[in-house]
Amino acid sequence: MGKVYLLDCTLRDGGYINDWNFGEETIKGFGKKIALTGIEFYEVGFIKGDIYDPNKSVFPDIQSIGPMICPKSPNMKYVGMLDMSAPIPLDRIVPCDGTSIDGIRVIFKKNKVDEAYEYCKKIQELGYFVSANIVGTDLYSDAEFIEVIDKFNQLHPYAVSIVDTFGLIKRKQFLRLAYLADNNLAEGIVLAYHAHNNLQQAYGNAEALVEMNLNRDILIDACVFGMGRGAGNLNLELFAEYMNENFGTHYKIEPMLEIMDEYLNDIYKTKFWGYSVPLYLSATTGSHPNYAIYLAEKNSLTVKSFNELLQSIPPEDKVSFSKDKAEQYYRSYQENYIDDKEMLDRLRDEIGDKPVVILAPGKTLSTHSEAVRAVTKDSVVIAANFLATEFEPNYIFSSNMRRFVKIQGKTSAKCIITSNMKEATQRDFVVNFSSYASKNADIIDNSALMLLKLLNDVGVKEVKIAGMDGYSEASVVYYDNELNYDFSKEAKKRNKLISDELREIGRHIKLEFVTPTEYRLS
Repeated sequence: MGKVYLLDCTLRDGGYINDWNFGEETIKGFGKKIALTGIEFYEVGFIKGDIYDPNKSVFPDIQSIGPMICPKSPNMKYVGMLDMSAPIPLDRIVPCDGTSIDGIRVIFKKNKVDEAYEYCKKIQELGYFVSANIVGTDLYSDAEFIEVIDKFNQLHPYAVSIVDTFGLIKRKQFLRLAYLADNNLAEGIVLAYHAHNNLQQAYGNAEALVEMNLNRDILIDACVFGMGRGAGNLNLELFAEYMNENFGTHYKIEPMLEIMDEYLNDIYKTKFWGYSVPLYLSATTGSHPNYAIYLAEKNSLTVKSFNELLQSIPPEDKVSFSKDKAEQYYRSYQENYIDDKEMLDRLRDEIGDKPVVILAPGKTLSTHSEAVRAVTKDSVVIAANFLATEFEPNYIFSSNMRRFVKIQGKTSAKCIITSNMKEATQRDFVVNFSSYASKNADIIDNSALMLLKLLNDVGVKEVKIAGMDGYSEASVVYYDNELNYDFSKEAKKRNKLISDELREIGRHIKLEFVTPTEYRLS
């Protein structure tokens, strides 16, 4: 059996969580503590961009890394990662002289194989050892995978890595890839594995690779605390413990625990990583995990809808994420056009010229309940996306299936829903989503705005609004605790966007706020 090495990539792959903004002292302190663990390789960060910030584990050149890893441990190899999607100019990679990193790991997609080969060749000539990391290895056919291996055999890099970019490779498929790599890699090249944990396969696959008892050396990537975007990565402390118990290694776990306590715990409290249903669905549908992260932030899709939307993305777009594409597919899924003329006519007949009050789920419904009760008398009362049982609404309007599952079956009010809500079973009126959705992606399905646009369409001339409090940079409190959702970081932006739309709607309907609000009508 060959040797098994561990590589820590917390400051690089974990950096997706906090935009690599660990702070200078943390970066320096992390390197000193990780050297005490006995692991063999330490990835200091990304080599990319043009600007150096000592507080970030991102470096625009090789020289800027040196001061962050001084003094270097003689028992550990230091590496950086470089992405062929945006490689730095080669003149920023000075010859290796031992004062900075010792090796460079190069990640590349299918369309960058040839460029990666030439780039790696030049890096080797500068004295660095090189790891060729094959992004999305599962996307290669067997023949394509072997072809890439054959190509890099000519270069004879230090390592070639299987990279489970989407965190979806299960053990059977992983073992096949490992056998293909082992049987086709030139002798002496290390076989490496970089996992993501969307399907919780990282530990099991790494364990299986070690237990294959290959003659060649193996390198396993991991992060302290499993830090990494979405579902995170293989936990370094767990796998080091496994190696100690089963293979007689002597990795020290205590420094890893200190790293967790001193450097990572505070980040974890505010920027959670770990198993999540959206990341699970992104893996099972073969979609880039950033789709899951982006769509989860919408907080409007049920699990079933989430799955359907991801499945609807064409294969060629699933593998590479862009915000524009994600928004396009989200909007397309939500729109689901229907002819709602008959529904609008019925609503027009029912509401007529009666005064209308909209109840939104802000905390002021409780703090100003007497004022709210006063305006709801002898009015058509419509609750936006919540039950509002205390005020006995005549209608409930919802554009959010995730909210509506907590409403349907629990109200005698008539339910007006938008056409995106396929799973709704209580539906008195269904109106076309796209007719009332905002053109701004950040507030595309804001229920109060959609309802106001609908009321305009059915001829309502005056609306009183209660509980539409607006967003706060402090923690947001709702009338019902189950509705709490934190938009505090986007409070100013959302308040402005919604205020702008309210002013536009106000050109057609007279709007009056009954309770305090952050929104501005003038």
